[in-house]
Amino acid sequence: MLKKFDKKDEESGGGSNPFQHLEKSAVLQEARVFNETPINPRKCAHILTKILYLINQGLLSARLPHAVPGVRELFTSLAQPTLRRMCYLTIKEMSCIAEDVIIVTSSLTKDMTGKEDSYRGPAVRALCQITDSTMLQAIERYMKQAIVDKVPSVSSSALVSSLHLLKCSFDVVKRWVNEAQEAVSSDNIMVQYHALGLLYHVRKNDRLAVSKMISKFTRHGLKSPFAYCMMIRVASRQLEEEDGSRDSPLFDFIESCLRNKHEMVVYEAASAIVNLPGCSAKELAPAVSVLQLFCSSPKAALRYAAVRTLNKVAMKHPSAVTACNLDLENLVTDSNRSIATLAITTLLKTGSEGSIDRLMKQISSFMSEISDEFKVHSPRLPSAHCGQKYPRKHAVLMSFLFSMLREEHHRGDSESKETGLSHLCEFIEDCEFTVLATRILHLLGQEGPQDQQPLQVHPLHLQPSGAVSALAKFGAQNEEMLPSILVLLKRCVMDDDNEVRDRATFYLSVLEQKQKALNAGYILNGLTVSIPGLERALQQYTLEPSEKPFDLKSVPLATTPMAEQRTESTPITAAKQPEKVAATRQEIFQEQLAAVPEFQGLGPLFKSSPEPVALTESETEYVIRCTKHTFPEHMVFQFDCTNTLNDQTLENVTVQLEPTEAYEVLCYVPARSLPYNQPGTCYTLVALPKEDPTAVGCTFSCMMKFTVKDCDPTTGETDDEGYEDEYVLEDLEVTIADHIQKVMKLNFEAAWDEVGDEFEKEETFTLSTIKTLEEAVGNIVKFLGMHPCERSDKVPDNKNTHTLLLAGVFRGGHDILVRSRLLLLDTVTMQVTARSSEELPVDIVLASVG
Repeated sequence: MLKKFDKKDEESGGGSNPFQHLEKSAVLQEARVFNETPINPRKCAHILTKILYLINQGLLSARLPHAVPGVRELFTSLAQPTLRRMCYLTIKEMSCIAEDVIIVTSSLTKDMTGKEDSYRGPAVRALCQITDSTMLQAIERYMKQAIVDKVPSVSSSALVSSLHLLKCSFDVVKRWVNEAQEAVSSDNIMVQYHALGLLYHVRKNDRLAVSKMISKFTRHGLKSPFAYCMMIRVASRQLEEEDGSRDSPLFDFIESCLRNKHEMVVYEAASAIVNLPGCSAKELAPAVSVLQLFCSSPKAALRYAAVRTLNKVAMKHPSAVTACNLDLENLVTDSNRSIATLAITTLLKTGSEGSIDRLMKQISSFMSEISDEFKVHSPRLPSAHCGQKYPRKHAVLMSFLFSMLREEHHRGDSESKETGLSHLCEFIEDCEFTVLATRILHLLGQEGPQDQQPLQVHPLHLQPSGAVSALAKFGAQNEEMLPSILVLLKRCVMDDDNEVRDRATFYLSVLEQKQKALNAGYILNGLTVSIPGLERALQQYTLEPSEKPFDLKSVPLATTPMAEQRTESTPITAAKQPEKVAATRQEIFQEQLAAVPEFQGLGPLFKSSPEPVALTESETEYVIRCTKHTFPEHMVFQFDCTNTLNDQTLENVTVQLEPTEAYEVLCYVPARSLPYNQPGTCYTLVALPKEDPTAVGCTFSCMMKFTVKDCDPTTGETDDEGYEDEYVLEDLEVTIADHIQKVMKLNFEAAWDEVGDEFEKEETFTLSTIKTLEEAVGNIVKFLGMHPCERSDKVPDNKNTHTLLLAGVFRGGHDILVRSRLLLLDTVTMQVTARSSEELPVDIVLASVG
């Protein structure tokens, strides 16, 4: 396992912080090089970067003044532009924690009035940062000159610095208004924007002065789109403070900005109109039309801004957005999931009832890919609006909300979970919808017993027709409630409904045994087989009578428990059973492999790899992909081959394997012919290690061997006897994950107790190349190929310890459970405890990890 982690060493270290382990005393010692002659610019710049980092981390305040003389000497003696600008930045950062920074004022003033334009702007910023109100008048003349300077960078620096100085020296800066008004007429868009900002902040407490300023600049026009955006915000704020009349020149100005040539100005105007209180649908129409155009923009930022704003409009004026439905429909499939989510939620407010099913299915498909902000927003919509607007679609909407209840971010808060389950208990008493009641009862049975006060939160007088399974789960996990549960189940034995009687009798007999292993196996976790596979296997067993008892291990496994499979399917009473259940991917493979004579007697197929492994590049002359099939004592490698050369036909194609471990190649099943662009399949059968059964990890060297025959590209007819050839493929790797099938255990502790400690083993490992718990958890889950239980793959923030719970089934049908305790110090230490019904799976897991 450690070797597997080593492969990601470069990636894991690539994003680390190079200054993470800096020591302030060492940095201050290094700062002595500032006084050296000649100066080393590269070295000095690197040390200044360290000082800036320590300042921003709050680690360099008490001893910083000792470094200031060195920075001063460096600043006054250097001429290298990059290093000088670093000094400006350092002086600004040191101004708030070092008192004697003021000694560089004369040098900064000299730079501010000098001839080097690249120094003047940063010098203005640094000088204003260290200048207090008592010294500001000394540089007032220089600031006025800088504001109207012909160099845009100098003028902008002076204007921005003036904005900061307003907080401490308002009266002094107020005298610079004439210069700021002159700067507003600048051809540079940033200078105009900054000058307008300074004018507004000087006058913002005088409503009449602000109105005059807006009137003046809207009449003469502005060159800067940033300045327009600021004026729109100022105008909308004025409108809100006034009576909000739409006859105001301010509203006319905002509306005129909808026709601006700059997209940011147009959006700012549309957003301002939409957010004005009391707007009617007619007044919103121009803004909505502009936003509708933005929905088809090639720029993702514009599409996002438009659909988010339309979403707000739809909350109060859905009719105003109806005209945009076609454009919103196009955004439902947008590659940006945030845009798609907003488009769907907007359509739910403005669309038709017929589109509800499709929209809810679409948003459910990518809920895991969107941020928490949208996850919180998405469930609110069906509950707040759509339930009333589309009453006939309650089943679809409730299904979506039910799935949101199961989402880990909602389930993580115990207080909110108890409140939610309490509401569900009250709701279920009067619920008349069978499907909804069934799902709520299943959720109560799964989550309810884990509450701290289940007796107070969950009433026991639920209807027995749907609550038998839920009650049994309470009884299996809570000894205090068990006597009451047994009384209720005994009453249910006399129920009129056959299914209720059968379930009550079954659960009653299990609970009366008072054995944790029985409770875990038959109530809490249940069977882990595929229900369609079980039905098909039982039907086949009845058609072909045998003296051997039915073997449940021959049934394909399911990654979801039987209880959830049943819950997610349509109730038996609500629909007719299909005549034929669709075959799963593994069942299709099993049927194909059973038809190969060489594979007779291998036993049931345990697992097929989820995705084929590519052994060649997709652009090469031969494209080979391998699917690994695991049986109890063998593995079959299925090689799907494609010949991309139209002037060749391949015959007797095999893939020869050379294992590095104790695997033994038994036979090859060739693909007889491989014409151009017609896929063919060959197989290789290997026996699993017997002398050392724990050595399941192996790397195979692969060589494709075949006979080449040249052919006519048009007819495909071969014209010679052919010749033998071979083609080297990528190595094929077999890991422990190929021998373990994922299964979900809803209650890990119950499953842990059920397996028992007869074959429990424990070891401790150090993951030397892993630096975070999240990375460790991800690598462990991927390497072992087991299912993380009880959301233990989610690592809480700011934690240095974590417990990962994993469940699986080892080939041969043996349950394997792993509890991995992780501790993060400098590296990750992992304590692995494994349990199984047999000793071999435990030994294999620990040997593979080590």
